[in-house]
Amino acid sequence: MFYELRQYRALPGKRDELARYMEEVIIPFQVGKGMVVTGSFTGEQESDLYVWIRRFENESDRESLYAAVYQDPEWKDVIGPKVGTLLDRERMVVTRLEPMPKSVLR
Repeated sequence: MFYELRQYRALPGKRDELARYMEEVIIPFQVGKGMVVTGSFTGEQESDLYVWIRRFENESDRESLYAAVYQDPEWKDVIGPKVGTLLDRERMVVTRLEPMPKSVLR
């Protein structure tokens, strides 16, 4: 099992809108496709930061979930284009993490 820590930077003045869109549209859509979202956060001291974490059983699981989400016409035609109006894609940081043996996330 591994996690994907996704750190987004909202465009100026768009963090609250991005957070709402993530919570009301993106996360429910992805969970509906089988994605496991273990948490989402806004930065306490960074007014443009939005972070969320997804869990995958293995690389094959990640590949199939990515296909289910990102190849869906609703994502391509509606959801995805809206994301580009809210976040600075060049500042996105995606980190894959493996939990340590004693982690409660294991």
